[in-house]
This record gives sequence, structure tokens and C-alpha cells, in this order.
Amino acid sequence: MLLQVGGKRSALGLLAIRRVWSMSRSAHTAPQTLEYKPIKKVMVANRGEIAIRVFRACTELGIRTVAVYSEQDTGQMHRQKADEAYLIGKGLPPVAAYLHIPDIIKVAKENGVDAIHPGYGFLSERADFAQACMDAGVRFIGPTPDVVRKMGDKVEARAIAFSAGVPVVPGTDGPISSLQQAQEFSNSYGFPIIFKAAYGGGGRGMRVVREYEVMSKISPPSVLSYGRGKWRRCRFYLFPQVGYENAGTVEFLVDKHGKHYFIEVNSRLQVEHTVTEEITDVDLVHAQLRVCEGRSLPELGLKQDKIRINGYAIQCRVTTEDPARGFQPDTGRLEVFRSGEGMGIRLDSASAFQGAVISPHYDSLLVKVIASGKDLPAASAKMSRALAEFRVRGVKTNIPFLQNVLSNNQFLNATVDTQFIDENPDLFNLKPVQNRAQKLLHYLGHVMVNGPTTPIPVKAKPSPIDPVIPPVPLGEPPVGFRDVLLREGPDGFAKAVRAHQGLLLMDTTFRDAHQSLLATRVRTHDLKRIAPFVAHSFSNLFSVENWGGATFDVAMRFLCECPWRRLQEMRALMPNVPFQMLLRGANAVGYTNYPDNAVFKFCEVAKENGMDIFRVFDSLNYLPNMLLGMEAAGAAGGVVEAAISYTGDVSDPTRQKYSLDYYLKLADELVKAGTHILCIKDMAGLLKPDSGHLLVSALRDRFPDVPIHVHTHDTAGAGVAAMLACAEAGADIVDVAVDSMAGMTSQPSMGAIVACTKGTKLNTGISLEKVFDYSEYWEVTRGLYAPFDCTATMKSGNADVYENEIPGGQYTNLHFQAHSMGLGNKFKEVKKAYAEANKLLGDLIKVTPSSKIVGDLAQFMVQNSLTRAEVEERADELSFPLSVVEFLQGHIGIPHGGFPEPFRSKVLKSLPRVEGRPGASLPPLDFQALEKQLRDAHGDEITPEDVMSAAMYPKVFQEFKEFTRTFGPVDCLDTRLFLDGPKIAEEFEVELERGKTLHIKALALGDLNKAGQREVFFELNGQLRSVLVKDTMAMKEMHFHPKALKDVRGQIGQGQQVEKGQPLCVLSAMKMETVVNSPLSGTVAKIYVTADSTLEGDDLILEITE
Repeated sequence: MLLQVGGKRSALGLLAIRRVWSMSRSAHTAPQTLEYKPIKKVMVANRGEIAIRVFRACTELGIRTVAVYSEQDTGQMHRQKADEAYLIGKGLPPVAAYLHIPDIIKVAKENGVDAIHPGYGFLSERADFAQACMDAGVRFIGPTPDVVRKMGDKVEARAIAFSAGVPVVPGTDGPISSLQQAQEFSNSYGFPIIFKAAYGGGGRGMRVVREYEVMSKISPPSVLSYGRGKWRRCRFYLFPQVGYENAGTVEFLVDKHGKHYFIEVNSRLQVEHTVTEEITDVDLVHAQLRVCEGRSLPELGLKQDKIRINGYAIQCRVTTEDPARGFQPDTGRLEVFRSGEGMGIRLDSASAFQGAVISPHYDSLLVKVIASGKDLPAASAKMSRALAEFRVRGVKTNIPFLQNVLSNNQFLNATVDTQFIDENPDLFNLKPVQNRAQKLLHYLGHVMVNGPTTPIPVKAKPSPIDPVIPPVPLGEPPVGFRDVLLREGPDGFAKAVRAHQGLLLMDTTFRDAHQSLLATRVRTHDLKRIAPFVAHSFSNLFSVENWGGATFDVAMRFLCECPWRRLQEMRALMPNVPFQMLLRGANAVGYTNYPDNAVFKFCEVAKENGMDIFRVFDSLNYLPNMLLGMEAAGAAGGVVEAAISYTGDVSDPTRQKYSLDYYLKLADELVKAGTHILCIKDMAGLLKPDSGHLLVSALRDRFPDVPIHVHTHDTAGAGVAAMLACAEAGADIVDVAVDSMAGMTSQPSMGAIVACTKGTKLNTGISLEKVFDYSEYWEVTRGLYAPFDCTATMKSGNADVYENEIPGGQYTNLHFQAHSMGLGNKFKEVKKAYAEANKLLGDLIKVTPSSKIVGDLAQFMVQNSLTRAEVEERADELSFPLSVVEFLQGHIGIPHGGFPEPFRSKVLKSLPRVEGRPGASLPPLDFQALEKQLRDAHGDEITPEDVMSAAMYPKVFQEFKEFTRTFGPVDCLDTRLFLDGPKIAEEFEVELERGKTLHIKALALGDLNKAGQREVFFELNGQLRSVLVKDTMAMKEMHFHPKALKDVRGQIGQGQQVEKGQPLCVLSAMKMETVVNSPLSGTVAKIYVTADSTLEGDDLILEITE
């Protein structure tokens, strides 16, 4: 059993097995004939916890101790606890070594051992071992060989109990040898029945059978037993019947009527002997030793009438077993071990210490925890507290299961029965172990060994200088525009914006600025540090753009953090400033089409988590896609800001595809659809002062009551001038970035706009001094992201953007790509190819994802040295990028003016075409099924936000969850540590949460071991810690057993057909046998194991193909 309870109450009212202890020197050995022969040296023919327990008792009695150990146990604690230790079973399998009687006797004789304690398990109930000891002149600390034989034979023990007048569980009188005998027994007693090996132990060979069909599959010879029971204290007279000497255990079942039935005798010290010791204050091992020396029970003070039961005791066996996998033993290295202690707690440990290796060959016990108290609730409370103090890292344990048992009312009220676990499936609702500190050490070690986990565009190191956060006043931040929104709703908010005197600013520093300049790599850690300053210093901002667009998937994909958590934490730190996000219409925050209900649900969840304003756009200005996004944002209760994606030049009469009339007509439709705010989204920075003034003036004249918001990029360097012109023409809001994050492919400078409008009717009301402080923080912070900074390869903006029309963020990415491919000197050709690709595709609006399509075609042309004319001529024979083909099929919508012909027909040939809005034909997403799938894969900690992340990016979310399961919450690391890891001897702090700070020092990096790992040493909170990290470069040159992938059902571990649920193999670890069943029907493609293979956790057994 995992957990044993003992107490003083005469009837516990529990329904389960009852173990009754006895120390006996029977009447067959009269006290006056005993000869006292003191023991001087004791060998324990066992290992682990029980060996240590006996050694301690011997030491207390002044007896010298001898340990034996197998080749696999050289590092085990029991051999270090003895005065002497000797190897046995050299060359034998692990278990066989401890069963090799000749070696054990030989060591005993050669080293002057005069008594052997067998412990429990292994040889403890082997009559031939007890006889071998006697034949060698070595005392056996236990019953005589004849008694051991009789008690070990379940049939004979049952007969002896029956003859002694002890009630027995109904069963066969002897071993059965046929199915007919089993059927005759079941006809008399009914089901369930138990098949039990005539010579068995520890539950091996026991099978509960509930119907005939199963019974026919059990192999005789076996003993059949029948019974249901209830615990109760009982006394018996079995031991005198057989002349029993020394300690033993009798197991009974007690039924609901209070009748008790004998099951069996364990002729040895029991695993749970500690419970008896705690409530009786009798040291059973001392007593065993003294009885073996010839002392009588009265001499030891062990008279039945003097034994008193005091209070209650509970024993928990803390094992490296995984309750979520049917208590399958786990193996590995104990990276951390800290036990629970304190008043009322006793620990009997095996080899539980940091660095210990848990072997698959032996019992999975780490430590036995015994709690004692005046009553069951008191003992339970102490045990719960002690288990909560345990920290075991590196292997799974059964502690979460034990904690659930100890909090179960049925257990606390002492009304459990033999069906307790079966009837309480909630016991397996296991609380996940956080293990944050050790996981972070694994991450840091991984970076130290293998380098950054996120791709690094350029070879630059993060700056060693930490940014200084400007002073922030105490108390709540001032009232801002969000208070207006919360009070008056989206319509009232829009009216307040329109009525505002002066120019309003939206700060893009938290999203588009770093997306354009730093490859979207800025982490929540650095955003959180400056957020309170922004809330206090810039409360009159229209909004902060901090979410959506590329930041959503990049957060999970490259920064290994949750985008929803970023939104939640930002909202808590900036409660007064409206938040704005970028919504890609029917594409939400993805690059593909989603079912309509997925877009609506996304907006709903975003609004619930603190989003206020939804800037809705479509990469082609395709109205049906935009209307869906607008409707979804509006239904969620958000402010709808419909964005017209701008390209071309409305001031150039020669460019008429995207004319002023085109934009005005599109604006008519958006205003008619109910947008609260109208936005001009100039993603490439093409708005010149004249064209901006012309467009905004026309929109203001047509829609005098609708707020106008203008967004641009400063790639050409005219961004400030263009925004001032738009403001003069009637724009209510313009986008800016703080100075040190402005310019080039980012937004115009906040400081420049504030300074230029100061003292005018467009005054922003923002303090320049605060802007300078804000900019200083980001100037230093930007240095932390040096490996991603566009200035590593791009030293300035370029007015040629008016010709190639490359959006700001994409301009940066293409520049990086060209330099990484050694084509830095050919970037001019790449830009020209982009312009040509745009013309090939019909002169598109270019913003994600349409901009990527143009970019893919441009790179295709450069790589294959193709001109525009050659592409058009050979369109029917070239293998175009998939994004280009899908665009021409209509997967992202219909471009203004239609698709280019005959280019489209040449490329597609007979491929299908999508008619109308792409997402309209998609079936609704089943969120309940998706949530169930995620809970099955990742546990019950799945949130509604997780479900949305999986809906948007299934593969990215899966990889993110796997990363966090391995490395934990890396978002709490500072950016330099996250990207580059610590240097040797570097000391630093990591705040896990408020009030919980880790003090860490990197100590050393070990050499490569045979498993392709390096040991990385740290000091954590003053204690030595180490982690083993796989060296990915070295692993490529070494062969290892493949691991099973958690999300691939067909991998369990040739040619043979198997059915779902069919047994495939049996995994055995000591007394734990696990049948591996096929998870699906199919064909066995490959087998990776053989009989008697030694496996580690997650090793692949075979592969099955459907």
C-alpha cells in the first residue's frame, strides 16, 4: 500500500486490508532453555531504506554492520551507512544479485558475520535462504526455515489458520489446475474473485476477475479467494500453532458485519512496521535482534497487557512513481531533494539525496514519511504539511496523489474501503508541480551550452548596461481617456475624441516600433518595467498600441511567453490609458483564414483581457473581410477603428488605381458599417505631406463627426512632416514612437511632434521632459536587443520606398535576410525585384499577409535570376512559392481591380479557385472539442486564452507549451540572461513573483559525458545545484534510443496488424508491471526494443502506422 494508518480506536470503520503485527517467541521454545548469545556483527541481505533502518538499530545496540550491494548499487546510500560493504552477484542482473544466496553466505562467512537480517522483499520469505544461513552457522533474524516455508505457501498457511480456528476468506483448499475448477468455485461464491499465485508476494501474480470471459485467460496453478471487507482490531492465536519466533505480520479482511477473515502471513518485518513503532513506542528491529540473541519477550518488556496504543500514525511511501501513468516508475537523476521535517514527523530514507540516480532495476521508494498525532486529523495535518515541504526535482513522484488522499473527507473520516481508489477518481486530479527554479536553471544551462533559443539575425551581444527606470510617483495614475471609454462606451469615447482640442497621439513603442526596428523581439519583461511610468506621465495619450499583429505569434514562437499574459500584466500596470491592437480582419492575428466564430471569440476574449480599441484592416482592403473583423470587434464591446490600407500616391494624377475617389468610396462603406474611428494605415510610409493633407481634408469634409487616425512609417524620413500636414488637415490622432525607437522603418518621433505642436492649436499636452526620460530608458533597453537591431545592417532610411512601396517591418526583415545570405550588396536588386513582383501581381495593397506574398515572389525572382518579362512568359512552367499560388487561388480575398490575367490562369492552370470571402465556407470551430484536446495533452490548467492561442496557431502553441513544460517561466529572466545566459561566476537575481526571489550564481560548465550531456553547476539561494544539459552539436554525432513524441499517437515504442487496445508488451520495474496497449489500429512499422531491454522514461518502444 502507498499509505498505512494505525491508531488506538478499536473499530476504525474502514473497509480494507488490516495488517496485525506480532512479536512472538512461541510456547514451543520455553524461555528457560534459551541460551543468550550476543550478536556482534549483522549483515543485511537487502538494500535501500530497510537496510539503513536495520543498520541504525544495530548501531544503537553496539552491533557492527555489513552491507552487500550489486554492481548497479555502487552509489546507493545503504552501502555508505554500514561499517563494511561488499559486492555480491558480480556479472548478474540487478535483482538476481540480491537473490544469489551463495555470494551472500560467502561474504558473511569471510567477514565474521554472526547474524543476517533479510529485510523485506528479495530473500526475506525464502525458506532455503533461512536454511542456508543455519547450515553456515549464521543466525537468521526471523522465523525458522520450516515456519518460513509454511507461511510462504499460501495454501498451507490458510490451512494452518483454519486449524487454529482463525476465520479465513472463502477459497480453494489447494492450487487449482483447470478452468473447470475455477468455474465451480465461482458458481458457489460469485464474482469478483482473485487468482493468487500459491507462492506469491507483493501483489505479483494477483488478478481480480469479475466475469467468466476474463477468468478463462488466467493461467493456473493458482489459489482462488473471495471476499469483501471492513477493518477492525482483532487478536489471534495463529503463531503458537506453528512455533513462530521473531516478528511477523498477519493480514485480514473485515466485512461490513465486523467479521474478520485471514488472508496470509508475512514472515518478516513489514514495510509499514514504522506505524506500529510510532503508536506503541516499541522498536521492532531492536526486538528482532534481541530475540535472535536469545532474549525472551518478557525480558524485553513485551507483554501483551503492557503494550499500549497511543494516538495515530500514518506512513506514506514517497516513491518515484507517476500517478498519472498508473503509478509507472520514473527514473533519472535527483536534481533537487528537500524533505519535510518537524514535530511529529519521522523519515526513513533510502537513497534520497541531490545527485542520486534512481534506477529502473529496483523499488522506486525514496523515503518513508511517518506522521504521528493524537488523532487521525492531527496526524493527517502533520503529514500534509510535511509532504508540502518536499521538493523533489528530476523525477516524478506520487506526492500529489498522496496529498489528494490526505485531503479526502472519506479518508479523514476513516470510512475508506477496498474500493476507495476506484470510487474516487478525483484522487488523480493531480496538482501540477511548478518546479520553476529548477526549470529556469535548465534553461540557463541550455543557453550556456547551446546558445540562444531564439534565432539571432546578427552576431552581436546584448549590451552589458541595464536601463534605469525613471522615477514613478506613488499612488494611482491620473485619469486618462480609458476612463472616458469605461464611463461612456465606444460611441461616447469617439465623440470625446472628436471634441478634444489639440492633437492626440498613439504611442507605438510597445508594438509596431519594435516590430519595425527590433524584429518584434521586445519582451514583456522590459515593457512591464516602463509601463507604470507611461501610465503616470502620458495619461493624455489617445492609446498605447501594445498587442496584435506579429507580436502575438512571436511572443510564443521566439520569446517563449504568453501573449495573453502580456496583455493582462500591461492592463494591471496601465489602467488609465486605452490599449489598441492590430486585427487582420477575417485573419484575426494569424496569416490564414479562420472560421467566423473563431474571429468573434478571439475579439471577445481580447476585450475581456483588457483590450479597448481594435484597428481592423485587410491586406487587400477587401471589404467582406474587413466587415467581419469590424462586426467581431463591435460585438465584443470594443472600439472599432476601421483602417484603410494606403498605397500609391493620391497627389499623383498619373497613378489612378488607388485614387482619392477609391479611398473615399471605401471610407463610405466603412462608416456605413458603423466604425467608431476611421484610420489611414500607411504601412510603407508613402504619405507625403501633400498627399496626406489632400486625403485627410477630403475625409474630414465627408465625415465631419468621425475621428480620423493616421498611421505611417518614417522610412523615407518625411514622417514628421506628413503627420503635421495630416493634423493641419483635420486628423484627430497620429501615431508616434518615443524618439529612441522612432525613425527609419518605425514611426515618426514623439518628441518631434510634441515640440513642433507646442504652443499651437495642435498642442499635445505632453511634457517634453517626460519624453526625454522615456526615450532614455528605451535607448539603453534597445541595446539589450542588439542581435535584432536593424541598424546592425541598415544605417538609415531610404526615399526609394516611394518606388518599391515595401512596408516598414518587411523592409527591415528583407534587409536582414539579404545580409544573412551574403547579398547585402545586392539589396538594391531585391528592392527592385519587389517592385517588379508587385506589378506582376497587379499592383497590390501591401501589408501582412499580401506584403509577404510580394516578398516571396521577389526572392523567387532574385534566386532564379528571373525578370518580370521572363516570369510572365514562363508562368505556366515555373514552380512558384506556395503563398503566391494560394493568393492567386483567392485564399486571402480578391484584390482591388481583380487578379492579373493571363498570369493567374497560367500559374493556376486547373487548380481550384476560391469564390467570395475565403472564410465564409469554413465550418465553425468546435471550441469545446479543442479545449478537451488541449486538456488531454497539457492537463487541466488550460485557460480560455490558451484555447484561443491554439485556435490561432496550433503548432506554435504546442511548441510553446512543450517549451514551458521543460524550461518554465522564462519571462521572469532579464533580457540579457534570456538571450545570452549568465557568465561563469556571474551572480544575479530572478523574481518569480512578488516576495519570491531567487539568488543565483553560475559556477561551472562540465565536460561532455557519454550520454552527450554537460553538467552545469549553479548556486541557488546558497545551495549547490546542477543540471544535465544535452549538447545539441555533440548529440548529432552520437546514437541514442529514440524518444516517443507526446503528440504522435502511433508511437508506442513489423508488419503485424494490431487493433486498438491490443496488448503489445509488458514493462516491468520491480513489483510494477505495466501493460502497454495499442492506442490505435494499424500496422507495426518498426520495433525499437527487444525482450529484457532496459529503458528510460519516454523511450520509444515501437511505431504503428494507421
